[in-house]
Amino acid sequence: MIWKPDVTVAAVIERDGKFLLVEEETSVGLRYNQPAGHLEADETLLDAVVRETLEESAYHFVPQHLLGIYRWHSSESDTTYLRFAFSGKIAGHDAGRKLDSGIIRTLWQSHEEICATRSRHRSPLILHCVEDHLAGKRYPLELLAHYD
Repeated sequence: MIWKPDVTVAAVIERDGKFLLVEEETSVGLRYNQPAGHLEADETLLDAVVRETLEESAYHFVPQHLLGIYRWHSSESDTTYLRFAFSGKIAGHDAGRKLDSGIIRTLWQSHEEICATRSRHRSPLILHCVEDHLAGKRYPLELLAHYD
């Protein structure tokens, strides 16, 4: 049997010292996450993070940098995730847009608030990505290549 991780994307968006998060229903209750989701077949990583951000937050995201690539194994679901996190800017907001099923709301939190709510994070990657962003980690999007 060939093992494969679940490939996910996430948007790390900072505005006025606060980061965009979503509050979502999970099997263990309400949890916080960055706008994030799974890569779909025949989709580029950039297309995936733009789509997931819009679906989960109603914000139009423009990726500007690859923040990092993270591997995390969830013992709860016995799933290994390979997360491609991107930083960038917002190019608009569809305030009336219905959010994805399971998403309760969007919220903006400071680094301190994110640290204080750590017990409600969907994964440890949330804080790790925020801290990498604050540390100035930025990699060019040209590192990614998509071949049809």
